[in-house]
Amino acid sequence: MSGDHGLRSSISASLNALNQNSALHISLVGDEAAIRSALASKNYDTSRVLICHSPDVVTMDDLPSKALRYKKKSSMYRALELLRDGDVAGVISAGNTGALVAMGCIILDRLPGVRRPAICAPVPAENGYTLMLDLGANIDCDAEQLYQFAVMGSALSSVLDGRDSPRLALLNVGAELIKGTSVVKEAAELISADSSLNYIGFAEGNDIFSEEIDVMVCDGFTGNVALKVCEGTANFIRGQLKATFMQSLYGKLAALLVKPVLNAFQKDINPERYNGAALLGLNGVVIKSHGGSSEESFEAAIHQAARAVHRDLTQAIASRLCRTES
Repeated sequence: MSGDHGLRSSISASLNALNQNSALHISLVGDEAAIRSALASKNYDTSRVLICHSPDVVTMDDLPSKALRYKKKSSMYRALELLRDGDVAGVISAGNTGALVAMGCIILDRLPGVRRPAICAPVPAENGYTLMLDLGANIDCDAEQLYQFAVMGSALSSVLDGRDSPRLALLNVGAELIKGTSVVKEAAELISADSSLNYIGFAEGNDIFSEEIDVMVCDGFTGNVALKVCEGTANFIRGQLKATFMQSLYGKLAALLVKPVLNAFQKDINPERYNGAALLGLNGVVIKSHGGSSEESFEAAIHQAARAVHRDLTQAIASRLCRTES
């Protein structure tokens, strides 16, 4: 029920995902009357869709503390309860990020040893994409938290992409060892001391797109700003290319000739293809979809959740964290 587009994107995306994954079953949590109305004109297998009524909604303006206290009948709260009780295997939400983190920590609890969950999402890169975390769950982080993010991000890369030894980097103002804050330098020492991690050192902002990095670790403030800059840049380039071609008749004719190339380029840098940020460190699979998710991007988040469940992401992270504690 949350997100900028509400049921307009989530309903169609859910049904599309069902058509593409025969093993998938979906529970739609929210106002039952509104959901049934949105489903009325759709053709779908009713045996694979369950409606769970929740009369309230967490708005984007709700403070996490107040949402946690006063929005216990919201779709977000109820969905997380279903996950806790084993009625669903994963949760996807396009709602208030802060509220989702707070509710997730209380309702699901964190995995043993996890101090704070982190938001991890794929960013388009030369090697397909780079997993980046944290992207906004933790504005201020200490070295131990960054180290835990490295462990969890590496586990996600292994589970989703099958990489035995994902290449891991710390986002910094320079690649030199003498650069960076004391927190980043201390985190580098902790990560490099863990032989189970393939740590390749510091990386700068322009390295996010490098084919040499599989996982990029940073604090939530830096990560969220970097992600929004990446998304904005991709949208700016698409808009500028279109405007340039449309300026003259020659440009319009040229656009027809290169249209297949432009379509492929647009598909590669389209942020919607990479929608679906995993909330790592919770005792369950929770995927945060972008608040402005379109039908295509919300569907991408559903598929990511299905892969994480199928490959038992939560247990994989728990096992790696257990090894670091021992």
